[in-house]
Amino acid sequence: ESEYSIFRSGLRVNQDNAKLFNNVGHALEKVQKFAEALDYFKKAASVQPDDIGAHINVGRTFVNLNQSADAEKAYAKAIGLFPPIIKGKSYQARVAPSHLNAYLNLANLVSKDPSRLSEADQLLRQAITMRADFVEAYINLGDIQVKLGRLDDARATYEAALRQDPTNADLYYNLGVVLLELNQTASAKKHFELALQHDPDHWQSLYNSAILMQEGGDPRERDVALQRLEKLKSRRGDDPKVYFNSAMLEMDKQNYEVAEIHFRKAIEFDPTFRSALFNLALMLVNNLRKPQDAVPVLHQLLEHYPDHDKGLILMGDINVNYLKDLDAAEKNFQSILSRNPRNSQAMHNLCVVYVERGDLLGAEQCLVQTQQLDPNAQYIQNHLNIVRNKIAEVRKHTPKPHNQANKNPQEHLHLDAKQQAQQAVKGT
Repeated sequence: ESEYSIFRSGLRVNQDNAKLFNNVGHALEKVQKFAEALDYFKKAASVQPDDIGAHINVGRTFVNLNQSADAEKAYAKAIGLFPPIIKGKSYQARVAPSHLNAYLNLANLVSKDPSRLSEADQLLRQAITMRADFVEAYINLGDIQVKLGRLDDARATYEAALRQDPTNADLYYNLGVVLLELNQTASAKKHFELALQHDPDHWQSLYNSAILMQEGGDPRERDVALQRLEKLKSRRGDDPKVYFNSAMLEMDKQNYEVAEIHFRKAIEFDPTFRSALFNLALMLVNNLRKPQDAVPVLHQLLEHYPDHDKGLILMGDINVNYLKDLDAAEKNFQSILSRNPRNSQAMHNLCVVYVERGDLLGAEQCLVQTQQLDPNAQYIQNHLNIVRNKIAEVRKHTPKPHNQANKNPQEHLHLDAKQQAQQAVKGT
């Protein structure tokens, strides 16, 4: 016999028992019959109007039915049943933690409106005033304070919560995130480690500590970081971010073939993973010397992100130096310049296309314009000097009646993939 049948039988005997109405509502709620459950929760609240739990049940069910305004009224009614908080005096009434969910749930509801975050902040503070060990309220309050940009307040909130519950891994992790936002990386890392001491399987702490190790660049920490990422793969083997960060660590160790496997796995799980696509292509060109293999990766990147400037630069480099497709390379660089005419790198590489075509005068004019965009770039001046020397050499050896430029100058300006894309960083 189901819970529903048992509690319904009880109601046939006693129609004035709020607990029975709540129990029937919970049974219906379990099978997601929210509209029917609502009727029973409402009945419970009418039979016993001072039943805080019944009003909370009504509010929660309205939320499940996407009726936020009605849910807010129900939670407010529940809160109105608490003994009042008197400023300056400790709260004397003994409050059941489940009843404090009225504050928690209402705060969660109003915080969905960014203009009401301060209201949510106040509700959670009230809940903590009523029960200092209500850790979930601290967690939500800290989150609200982060959204409000009050990072120091969020830090103080999580520290206060840890005094109540010093073994809570979530609190150490949340405090670590706030410390990261405050640019206190070493302290953040320490708190992620503390979280792992209390919960060795804490997913976010494993993940974020591994990222900090990778970004820190300490070779001694790379194996630990990889071990943590491997642990995450065993628990959630389809998370592309885990494979991406494994690839970055393997690159740091110069294990490029292994890194390629991880990058491709990340892309398998997320074909639009911008950073994985670009960094894989860059590594294939610069480290594995397989530019042909980078071409389909870059096509995939540019299909999803046609305005990815570094991807266009790298594709243009391959078109010039390996595929010898100067028209395609010109399109790559012009695509960037159409959006950002002051991109000196794209402009310089377009000048190289003119050189490769043998259009030395066009290349000279182009490099002069590029130099105006970036007067301090020595490589632009060097390449301009090379072009001018070649023009002078051509003119010197060209009979005056026939002013024909050498269409195949021996001295070329080659794009250097490392130079052009050295700035590649995670997240580009």
